[in-house]
Amino acid sequence: MKYSVFVIIPRSLRIATISLLIPGAAAFVPAIQAQTDNSPFPQTTQLQPGAPLTNEEFVRLLYQLPAHPTEKGKLIEDIRRRGIAFSITPGLRSLIATKSGNDASLIHTLEEAVRRRDNPTVATLPPAAEAAELLERTRKATLGAAEKMPDYLVKQNITRSHAFGQSKNWAPYDHLSIAVSYRQTAGEDYKLLSVNGIPANEDQSYSMKLGGTISTGEYVTALTELFKPESQAQFEAVDTDTLRGHRTIIYEYSVKRENSRQSLGWGEGGSMKQETIAGYRGRIWVDRETNRVLRLEDVSTEIESGFPITAASKTIDYDWVTIAEQPHLLPSRAVIELTARDRGQIDQTRNEILFRGYRKFGTEVKIIDIDDKDFPPDAPEDEPRKPETPPVLKPPPVKKP
Repeated sequence: MKYSVFVIIPRSLRIATISLLIPGAAAFVPAIQAQTDNSPFPQTTQLQPGAPLTNEEFVRLLYQLPAHPTEKGKLIEDIRRRGIAFSITPGLRSLIATKSGNDASLIHTLEEAVRRRDNPTVATLPPAAEAAELLERTRKATLGAAEKMPDYLVKQNITRSHAFGQSKNWAPYDHLSIAVSYRQTAGEDYKLLSVNGIPANEDQSYSMKLGGTISTGEYVTALTELFKPESQAQFEAVDTDTLRGHRTIIYEYSVKRENSRQSLGWGEGGSMKQETIAGYRGRIWVDRETNRVLRLEDVSTEIESGFPITAASKTIDYDWVTIAEQPHLLPSRAVIELTARDRGQIDQTRNEILFRGYRKFGTEVKIIDIDDKDFPPDAPEDEPRKPETPPVLKPPPVKKP
C-alpha cells in the first residue's frame, strides 16, 4: 500500500509529493539534514516540572500569538511540561479565543493541565515495563485490525490552504469533496466529486493534474508502516493525556531514513522530477483500555540537503465508526502540512480533511459510479467553508432549536 501527498506551490505552480515507496526504490543522494525549522513538534520531550506557568506569563505569551503564530507550539509544550498555576475563567477563555483564533489544541492542552493539577496521580506515567506491554499489545492490535479491515466507502471534505513564508497565516483557496473506496485486495481508490461545491466534470480527477495538496493513504498505511518490524521504529513513553474522554499514554517514536518507506518528491507539469527518502519522527496517543492508537503525528526528518521540500508533517485523529454493524477504528480528521523553498521563495500548504459517511462498499460497485447522492447530507458543521473564511480546527456545535 502507498501513502502519498501532492502539493502545488501557488506562486511557481510547481508540484511536490511525499509518498511511502514500495520496495525496490532507486538509490538517492546521500547528503541529508534533519528537519528542524518548521517542525510542528518539539525535539524529544523532557518532562521537567519546573515552576508552573503563572497567569501573567500565560497572558503575555498569548498576546504574542497574533504576530507570531509559530510560537503556539512552544506555548503548548510549556503548558504540558510545567503545568499551570491559574484557573481558566470565562474572561480568560474569551481572551484565548481572540488571541489564538479559538485554537482547539491550545484549549485542549489547558483543559488537560487543569485535570493534571486537580488529579496528579492520573497524569503519572506507568512503569517502563507496563508501558512496553501496552505498546506491544497496541502493535498486535493495529496490525491485526488492518488484516481484518472490511471493504468500505467514505467521503472526504477537504479545505486546502496556503501561507507565504513561514507565517502559518493560512488562506483557504478551495474546498474539495472526494469519494474514497477501500478494498483489501486493491487498496484505496479516489474520485473527485466537487470543487468549491461545483460538481466535477469528466476532465477533472483527483490526481497531480488537479494541482494543490493531494493526500492518500491516511486510512491503514500510516499506522501499519509504523508498527511493521522492518521500520525498526524506536518508541518511548513520554507523557499522558486525555483524548476525547479516553485516558492515553503518549509515545514518541522515530524511524531512521535507512528503514523508512516515506519519500519526498518534487515535480512540475504533473510529472515527478526529483525524489528522496526521508526518515520521520512523531507521537502516538494510545488508549490504555482498548490498546489502539487514537492520534498519530509525524514530521519528516533527514531531508536531503537542498531538496525543494524542507518540511512535511501530518496529524491523523482516529475514532470508532460502524461498518456492516461492526466497530472499526478509522480516521475522523487529518491535517497535512508541507513547506517548500523554490527560487528563494518559501511557501506553506495545509490540507484539513474531514472523513464522513463510512459504510460498507459492495463488491459489485465501482468508484466511478459513486456520486454525492451515495452519501448522507453533510451536517451543518461539516459543510465546506468558503475559501475566504479562515479555517478553524473544530467548528462550534450547531444549537438545536
